[in-house]
Amino acid sequence: MQFPDDDNGKMLAAMAESGIDLSKALNVDFFLVFDDKRDAESALEDLAGSDNNGELELNFNEELEKWELIVTLHMLPEYDAIVAKEVALNDFASEYDGMTDGWGVMQHQDGDDEFADDDHECGEHCCH
Repeated sequence: MQFPDDDNGKMLAAMAESGIDLSKALNVDFFLVFDDKRDAESALEDLAGSDNNGELELNFNEELEKWELIVTLHMLPEYDAIVAKEVALNDFASEYDGMTDGWGVMQHQDGDDEFADDDHECGEHCCH
C-alpha cells in the first residue's frame, strides 16, 4: 500500500506494517487540546449535543499541560477520511481556542480481552 509522505501517511504506513487491517473499521482517537478548562468543557458539551456518533472523553494531559478532548470515531482508517475529519475537528476546536493534536488507534493483541484498566476511575468528564 502506498501512502502520502506526510504525518498521516506515515502513521497509516506504520499501522499497515504492524499488521493492522486497514480495510476494516477501527476506533480512531482524535485529540483536541485546549489551554483553558472552560473552553474544553464547552467544546465537549457542544460535541455531546451534536450528531457526533463517537465517544468523548475529557482529561488533563499533564505532559502537554493542556486539557485534552479525545473524540473516538469508529471508521475506516482511510487517508482522505482521516484528513477530512482532522480538518473538521480542528475548525471546530478553533471556535473554542483549541486545536487538534493528532490521532491514533489502539492496537489490540490476542489476549487483550483479559486486560482491564483497574486503575481507571471515571470522573465527571468521562463520557464512555
